[in-house]
Amino acid sequence: MFLPATKKEMEQRGWKQCDVILVSGDSYIDSPYIGVAVIGKILVKAGYRVGIIAQPDISTDLDITRLGEPTLFWGVSAGSVDSMVANYTALKKKRHQDDYTPGGDNTRRPDRAVIVYTNLIRKYHKQTAPIVLGGIEASLRRIAHYDYWTDKVRGSVLFDAKADYLLYGMAERSIVELAAALKQKRSPEDIRGLCYKSEQVPETYWTLPSLADVKSDKNKFWQMFETFYDQNDPHTARGIAQLHDTRYLVQNPPQSYLTQVEMDKVSSLPYEYTVHPLDAQRGEVRALETIRFSIKTHQGCYGECTFCSIAVHEGRTVRWRSPESIVEEAKTITELPGFKGYLLDVGGPTANMYGFECLKKLKRGACSDKSCMYPEICPTLKPTHEPYRQVLETLAKLPKIKKVFVSSGIRYDLLFADKKEGTAFMENLVNHHVSGQLKIAPEHTEERILRKMNKPPFAQTIKFKQWFDQLSLKYKKKQFLTYYFIAAYPGCNEKDMLAMKKQVSKELRMTPEQIQVFTPTPSTLATAMYYTELDGPYGNPIFVEKDLYLKRKQMDIILADDRKGPGRR
Repeated sequence: MFLPATKKEMEQRGWKQCDVILVSGDSYIDSPYIGVAVIGKILVKAGYRVGIIAQPDISTDLDITRLGEPTLFWGVSAGSVDSMVANYTALKKKRHQDDYTPGGDNTRRPDRAVIVYTNLIRKYHKQTAPIVLGGIEASLRRIAHYDYWTDKVRGSVLFDAKADYLLYGMAERSIVELAAALKQKRSPEDIRGLCYKSEQVPETYWTLPSLADVKSDKNKFWQMFETFYDQNDPHTARGIAQLHDTRYLVQNPPQSYLTQVEMDKVSSLPYEYTVHPLDAQRGEVRALETIRFSIKTHQGCYGECTFCSIAVHEGRTVRWRSPESIVEEAKTITELPGFKGYLLDVGGPTANMYGFECLKKLKRGACSDKSCMYPEICPTLKPTHEPYRQVLETLAKLPKIKKVFVSSGIRYDLLFADKKEGTAFMENLVNHHVSGQLKIAPEHTEERILRKMNKPPFAQTIKFKQWFDQLSLKYKKKQFLTYYFIAAYPGCNEKDMLAMKKQVSKELRMTPEQIQVFTPTPSTLATAMYYTELDGPYGNPIFVEKDLYLKRKQMDIILADDRKGPGRR
């Protein structure tokens, strides 16, 4: 059953008022892939009356008032993507398409959506229930951060939006604790995974350099970021606080991760796997095409690519669902209208991180002085692909399933490190689970840039391509690899892109189509490098291309077909 999105749906349930109203920058897709839907279903399971307002019209009160006011709180999210990333390219051009909007036209998600939606609520609901920010936009903007689109350091979005609380990370447990606290009329300020405003710093909390300091001193910005980054593991993190003018942004330690039993319960909630009729009547939602017949197997990532936000949102520890839970969801999907026998993806942030973790990390938290995968796979990680291979094989044998595909992308350095099961998994993957193409993300070819990305040497990409091609030939499969590359990364200049062009042409024998200009998104290591033009606090200066024309030129170097001239495909 959908969460009610209209007054009529509320009345059909016998509700006069919702306890919680969720506001989202996406259309309402009722799917385990969509954070607002997951949060709503969790709250319903806990006994709360939850409504949803998807992509409200910000020019009138018609949408934001249609469910009335909640008794407990408003939950505000920009949606599945930061609204500035959704609305603008890395070259700051307006995007015309939004896959989460009916009809695809990018007309429904405002810039800085959590701020706009909070203001909209305040405008038409005076003295209303508390407003709680959540989702990826709020999570990554929870402390002072560099904002690429204004080219300046902004304060916490909690202050900018004038909201009451902010839940960061996945928030499955935090949201229920918050609802319970507000229902019982007690302060929620002790809840893990919560940010709030305060006149003072709680005892034992780290104090970050102030907003004023990080705006004026790039070394202070780095000091702030490193402390913030290190306080993201539930086992080891302390709370942090940062002065914004006369008040502090207080971030409690991260919420503990869900157990496998809890993850299974969340996955088994009654999702509709489609778009709410109110949105469906406005047009097709393209995002549904890729997620409706797909299964999310795990959360988190231990890759720590410096351009990625997963470490400070989902976490560096991988948690996975049980095989039984995944199989049950697959059976549910096979009964959905339009299912033709193909599971389009079974995976997570990185597909082949399912089913294993560092035992030391699970007990004591992520290491503060080293990475799980860079500069090489840590020997205590002990990757094994057997659990994931078994899940894929089990799914493939289910009635009504013709094929199970892996579309999430894989880390081939994990395959090379798995001496026991890596070969068997690769054979099975190439023979049975590639839908014409397999995604990999070398990102660059030059070692100097790869070091800044925390990515493996390009030699491993070449080695993997040879392995993939050999197996595809062995199994008589016409399939290929899709490569993702990044231009204008911190430290990267035109000489590096020319070297990449030469390497890609020589070793991969192709002109890559999947190349993007680096987008500095809030709360990533790469964005700290981009803003400060330093490789760390009091570190060495690095070249950073900030001219939009020259950024485009770096990308065009790779896209150029030498037979047709620069910039042509």
